[in-house]
Formats: sequence, structure tokens, C-alpha cells
Amino acid sequence: MNEPDPPLIHIQADPDKMSFCGHGQGAAISFLRATPDLVFLVNKEGVCLDYHAADPSRLPVPPEKFLGRKLGDVVPLEIADLCQRAIQDAIRTDQTQVIQYSIPRSGEARHFEAHVARCCDCDHALAIVRDITERKSAEEQLREQAALLDHARDAILVRDLQNRVLFWNKGAERIYGWTTQEAASRDIRGLIYREEHLAPFEEACHALFQKGEWSGHLRQKTKGGKELISECDWVLVRDGAGLPKSILAINTDITEKKALETQFLRAQRMESLGTLAGGIAHDLNNMLSPILMAIQMLQQKTDDDETQEWLATLLASAERASEVVRQVLLFARGVQGEHAPLQPRYLIREVIGIMKETLPRSIDVRFHLPQDLWNIHGDSTQLHQVLINLCLNARDAMPGGGTLSIKAENLSIDERYVRAYPDARPGRHVLITVSDTGEGIPADVIDKIFDPFFTTKEAGKGTGLGLSTALGIVKSHQGSIRVESEAEKGATFQVVLPALESESPAELATARVKLPLGRGETILVVDDEKAIQDITGATLQHFGYRVLRARDGAEALALFAQNRSEIRAVLLDMMMPYLDGPATVRALRRIDREIRIIATSGLVDDSAAVRFAQETVDKFLMKPYTADALLTTLAEVLKDKRPG
Repeated sequence: MNEPDPPLIHIQADPDKMSFCGHGQGAAISFLRATPDLVFLVNKEGVCLDYHAADPSRLPVPPEKFLGRKLGDVVPLEIADLCQRAIQDAIRTDQTQVIQYSIPRSGEARHFEAHVARCCDCDHALAIVRDITERKSAEEQLREQAALLDHARDAILVRDLQNRVLFWNKGAERIYGWTTQEAASRDIRGLIYREEHLAPFEEACHALFQKGEWSGHLRQKTKGGKELISECDWVLVRDGAGLPKSILAINTDITEKKALETQFLRAQRMESLGTLAGGIAHDLNNMLSPILMAIQMLQQKTDDDETQEWLATLLASAERASEVVRQVLLFARGVQGEHAPLQPRYLIREVIGIMKETLPRSIDVRFHLPQDLWNIHGDSTQLHQVLINLCLNARDAMPGGGTLSIKAENLSIDERYVRAYPDARPGRHVLITVSDTGEGIPADVIDKIFDPFFTTKEAGKGTGLGLSTALGIVKSHQGSIRVESEAEKGATFQVVLPALESESPAELATARVKLPLGRGETILVVDDEKAIQDITGATLQHFGYRVLRARDGAEALALFAQNRSEIRAVLLDMMMPYLDGPATVRALRRIDREIRIIATSGLVDDSAAVRFAQETVDKFLMKPYTADALLTTLAEVLKDKRPG
């Protein structure tokens, strides 16, 4: 026996007058059979007159229970009240009312949406009820996904093919500063790109449409105009027919990461250049040492005025060459000078005084030095050189005049500052700022200004060692230099130096030592450079010492074993072939633990051999050394071993 058709609306009124049709009862019946929704016919009191349900099993309440009954008798009162208001409003206003509600079923709620409309000109209403549980679930899932997108730190956005913003998550708000409402429907090009950045953007779009996806880096801007670098991953979204309809973009702000990479690469480059410079300086120092000592010896042997004048010129040139090498060494590893507590305010005042006397009147020198500036520990001569170099660079950047500003302030560095500047160290520091209003430093040059021998000045007007030397000096003081500049907007250099924990007044004490003479002591000179060996030996002999010479460590050990009772000190080069300085020192100490050893080297003072020497020998002499430095150092190590 065939199952009967589901009940159909059988109101006594003329079917042509039903609000959902106008084509007679046949059309109404066809419509009812086709719709998957639940359809109710109710009067203004909310009594169900008839219904249609294509699949009653999906409903939480069997629809036949509604027939001839009020809604409140079948469903919870709050739902019945909501539906009753919709029915009355639809009949009264002749406008369709839309309501949503939920009914629990088997432990979970089913969600429904009802469209209620007046049935033609009678006081009845037709309610079409749809189960929207799956739609609600999908909407909830979309909301959860949107919440996840909003929690993402990346900027996730969707734009149409005309580059208008369709979606803009919270990450985009954080990165770019524009709210979702501000960004909606805006052209992305004017929103986050400068005019000069549009060409790379257009190239990226062209590649995207060709391949369907694109990844790369683009320069962008924030709402406040700050420039940033974004790592972009773009995907071309297509519709069901496979045609492009929008662009999904995930942009990551890597500005800070890029800055750290730049610092790291710069540090690597500086280290490589430092190694190269150190090797060159070693060879030059070996050449300059005998020249300096030979000139001083010749000055001792002649009284002729013209000869003395020539020798003075030679000495000045050799010392100038030695100073260039010293600057290279300062850049290479930061050669340590004589450090002592000092008050930077006095040092800066001296520099300011020099600048006021020497700079053109077109340059206005301004300064700010607080009275409570913390003390630092350093070499006043070297730090003086740093500030002079920075001030002279500022002068050169202002050929038409301008303002040179020097100020100092106390700076407490915390962990947040260290995260921004990894080369900084937490604690008390003194910040010295030198700024000018000159031509500024172009962006394509600023990363190179601390490289040795790099200069933008004309030939003959600069060696390119000023800033590299300054950097080496500041690093040797455990400090750092930073620079900020824009073309035509001047430059600012910040020198950060560690401050002493104690705030007691700092004083510099300097003393000059009178050159002593030898008393016939025997000195073993060990150096693989014959010129240094000869001139050092001749200098020592001239000033009253007896000299034994060795060209390497093996020969030195043999001579020392034969003359152990006579040798009072050993002058030993740390870089020699075969048996090098450290090995020779260890062997000498095994023979005689008390022997005085002076190590020499043309390498920078943080090489492995030099570090070993500084920890094991009595004194260390950096090449090229003068006769004065040699004799003074030798007298110091011999003061406790004078014969008789």
C-alpha cells in the first residue's frame, strides 16, 4: 500500500489568495512538495491551522502536534512569545518578519530560522521554518577561524583584482596601524606603499598572475609613515570556474630581523677586514721598528745640524707611518691603551675648546654637559681622538656652515635596549652624542663608513681611517658607536661607554720616565727579522748592555742553555717560524722559572700568541717600538735582577 502524501494546506479560503502564490492551488501544491522547509499556516492568535513537512524526522517536535493548538502548548514559552510577536507584526504591518531560535534535542540544540508573512488579505500568516543548524555550525567555524587569523602576528589580508582591501586581520592592524574599518575597500597601493616602492610591487603582481603564487621581500610603510620590510607570501584565489577572483596575502614584518642581519654581516665584514689589516700591520711594524731605532741611534752619533734636520724629518715620517699602522690595529682588534678612571665632562670640554678655536665661524658649536655625569674608565688620549675625528667629519659635512652639537648624558641600559642593540651590555653607561646639520650620509654609503680606507672625500683629503679608528678605540673600551643620518638632514653619532660603579672623582695621572742606562747586563734578543735583530742589538749595546742574538726559538734555547748564568732578560718575538714565541717561552720557563721575558709582536693584542704572552711574560712591547720604549721597558723588568 502506498504511503499517503504529506499533509497539504487545505484552508477554506480561496487558494488564489494565498500570499505565497498567485497561480492557483496547483502551483501552491507543487511549491509545497518542492520545498525542504517546514511550512505552517497560523492565525493571529498563533493557532496552527495546517502544516507541511518534507522530512518530519529532522524536527525536534513532530509537526502534527501543532495542528489546532497554540504555539505555547508545544514549544517553550520564550520561543512561543517570539513567534507570536512575529505573527502579529507580519499581519499588522504586512511585512515579512525574520526570527531565529534554538530548540534542544538529544542533548544538543537545533537552530531554526522562520520567515513569517501575512497570507494575502486575511488575518492568517504563513511561517516558513528552516533548520539552520549546519549553517550556524559553519558560521561558528568561520568565526573561530577569523579569531585565529586575528591572533596571528602576521598581517593576513585579502584584496580583489583591483587591489581593493576585502579582508584585514588584527595582525595587519598591529603592523600597519590602519584599522579594519579604515582599510576596507581602500587601494592597497596607496595604503601601505610609497611611490618609489610601487615598481617592485607591480613586478610581484605580474609574477603572481603568471605563476599563481609569489614570495619575496617588499618595502612598505605604516599609517604613521614609518618604513618597514615585509616578507610576503601571496596566493591567487580562483573561483569554481578556475578564474582569478582575489589575492590572499600573508605579510610578516622582518624589519628588525633585517637590521640584525645587517649588523651581523657588518660585524663579519669588519672581522675579516680586521684580520687582513692585522696581518699587514704585523709586516709593516717589523719594517718600521729598525727604521725608528736606527734614526734615533744616528741622532746620538752626530752633531751636524743639517744631518740632525734630515734625521728629524725621517723620524717624523717614520712616526707618521707608525701612527697609520697603529690606527689600522685599533680598527682591527681595538688595541688597549693605558686606561684609568676619568670624568668625560673634562675631556669633552677640552674638545669643545679646540673646536671653537679651529672651526670656521660659520659653524656654531653647541654643547650640553650635565654636572652629574658618571665617571668612565678609559684612555683619555684615545677617546680624545674619537671625539676629534667625529667633530672633524661634522665640519667636513658642513662646508657652508651649520651647527655642531655635542652633548653627554647618563644612560642606564636594560634588557629591552639590549634586544634592540645586541652589541650593548646592561648597566650604567655614558652616552656622548655628536651631531651636525650638514649634508648627511646617503643610505647606500652608511653601512660602509666604518670600513678602513673607505672615504667619500676627494683624493688627498682623507685616509678613510678616522671612523674605523674611532670604532676600534670605542670597542677596546667595551663600548659601541651608532649612527643615524639622512641625506641633506645631517648626521648623529652616538658613542656609548660603560660607566664606573663608583662615583668618586676621576683624575688622570701621567708621568714620564727618564731613560736609564744598562750596567753591562746580557740580553738575549730573539727575532726572525734580521734588521730588527741588528738595530735592537746595536741600540742596547749603545746604552750599556751586552747582547746575544738568535734568529728563532731553537737557536735561542741553545744560546740560553750555554749562557744561562749571564743572561738577565730575553727580548722575544712571538711570531717566528719553526719554534714560535709561546713554545719558546714555555721551554725557557722550564729551564729557569725566574728569567725575565719581554715579548714583542706586530700583531694586534688579542691574537692567541699575544694573549698567551700577556699572561705568561713580564712585559709586552707592540711593534714598532722606539728606543725609548725598549730601554724603559727593559729597565722595569731588570730592576729586581740587577747584579751585585
